[in-house]
Amino acid sequence: MLERLAVILAVFLQAAGLVWYVSTLHNNVELNMREIARHEVRIAKLEETSQQQALTMARIDENIKSIRSTLEQMAAK
Repeated sequence: MLERLAVILAVFLQAAGLVWYVSTLHNNVELNMREIARHEVRIAKLEETSQQQALTMARIDENIKSIRSTLEQMAAK
């Protein structure tokens, strides 16, 4: 009789442990999903900023070329 009670208690404790483990795992997955969504927003903003900076750099490069060309023309006169 005592052995049966011990087995029942062991099975109950294992089931409780399994429920606790799955619950913790589920919470971690949800936390990771929220973090991934937050990182995706940040990455999108960083990509947009990077594209804007690349465009600005291209404009600056074109302005420098224009200034250099004008100065070379003035020096040639």
